[in-house]
Amino acid sequence: MTEPVAQLPTAGELIVDTFDRIGRRGPIVPIELPGNVVAWVAVSHKAVSEVLAGDGTVFSKNPRNCPALQDGTIPADWPLRALTDIDHMISKDGDDHRRLRKTISQAFTPRRVAALEPRIQQMATELIDDLPDRNAEIDIVSNYTTPLPVRVIGELFGVPASEQPQFRIWASTVMSHLSTGDEIQAAMAGMLGYLAELLDRKRRTPSDDLTSALLEANIENGLTDDELVNMLWLVLMAGHETTVHLLGNAVVTLCTHPEQLAKAQAEDRWKEVVEEMLRFRSPVAVVIPTRYALQDVTIAGVGIPAGSMVGWYGGVGRDPEHYPDAGTFDIDRDHRDQLAFGRGPHICLGAHLARLESHIALSTLFNRFPRLRLACDPTQIYSPNFITFGPLELPVLLEPSA
Repeated sequence: MTEPVAQLPTAGELIVDTFDRIGRRGPIVPIELPGNVVAWVAVSHKAVSEVLAGDGTVFSKNPRNCPALQDGTIPADWPLRALTDIDHMISKDGDDHRRLRKTISQAFTPRRVAALEPRIQQMATELIDDLPDRNAEIDIVSNYTTPLPVRVIGELFGVPASEQPQFRIWASTVMSHLSTGDEIQAAMAGMLGYLAELLDRKRRTPSDDLTSALLEANIENGLTDDELVNMLWLVLMAGHETTVHLLGNAVVTLCTHPEQLAKAQAEDRWKEVVEEMLRFRSPVAVVIPTRYALQDVTIAGVGIPAGSMVGWYGGVGRDPEHYPDAGTFDIDRDHRDQLAFGRGPHICLGAHLARLESHIALSTLFNRFPRLRLACDPTQIYSPNFITFGPLELPVLLEPSA
């Protein structure tokens, strides 16, 4: 193996810039994760497509197939073990994966997602109505792009409003590279303990929510309580963390591309805005939990040794070989080969919800405040996190003076 070409995160550099640089070294490259752990990351569209196509044949999702995670090479206190070692649907292959996915798919149906549309619109409108002084600078992240996804996923789960903010605290701790191993483990324990209690609560008093629907679907599928809890954890994390950042990235991008914003406003092109945002500024940087090579394998012409940890770059839509004008934000682009949600048996289960929620959120915000402008330098608002990518705060002027 060649020497790792970059450490993640790289000090003083946005993660998208890091991966733009890494991508110039090859289609799939070795990188160094926190804790001096080496992994391979597919960066090009071709390499990512080949990695995803190898699920269940040349790649496993099960960490038991990564010798370094089993033999002590990667220590037990490695912070990212909270993501690689949790026993849930994404860390399963074949029949085990299909058994778990069947159960959640029976509960988390497209019909259930579609039925959320009027409620998501209502929540977005309520948050807009509650924004502080329209003539003053406000943080749109804390006032809108974070609370909306948290409320949506909380209501989907059947979680009371008073208990929903804790989810965001736990999720932020788990996803931050600044968190210690102990902090991440404590956050994980808090989330899993809460979800176990939520299952018990819904068994006693079921209602029209995902948790109750999951319990009903499980009557014929026989998942254990631990499997159900881990399933809820996965949907919770995937169902709001990335949407928070997708919305924040979209506000920045639209404000810095006024012609595209004007087109979206004039032609009601918000669904296309969301698709182009997923390509142009994916809220996912490195896809972890990852994959493990079951054998020596060649990806996009590069040899990967058996047992290697292999991830992929969520911003693969920035690959200039696949998109000659990858650096241009254009809502007229053809998005039929979109890889932001993956492909194959592990394609993101929450893609429909993310798309629905995002186009409602953006249309509601910019239709109410068509002159919204940034009140900050957009290069200075991003955290150094490398798993997800988005602003942690975003000062804006809702109704800037002429």
